[in-house]
Amino acid sequence: MTVTLQELKDAAVVLPAGDRAELARFLLRSLDDGEEEDARAAWLAIAERRMAEVKAGRVVGIPAEEVLRTLLGPTQ
Repeated sequence: MTVTLQELKDAAVVLPAGDRAELARFLLRSLDDGEEEDARAAWLAIAERRMAEVKAGRVVGIPAEEVLRTLLGPTQ
């Protein structure tokens, strides 16, 4: 017997909130198909490259206080 998408939706909507949340997490993870690991590896490579640039003196960092002051504006 094949269950239709609408039947699945109808069954899911009556589940308690916690069960619906667990189902949602399961469905979202099933869409990743390894993309999360690929993204993590890409971000790590970028971070390592940037750290190497800083250590080599090719890039000068901005102090956190200055960044926060720029983002948050002047304090009162």
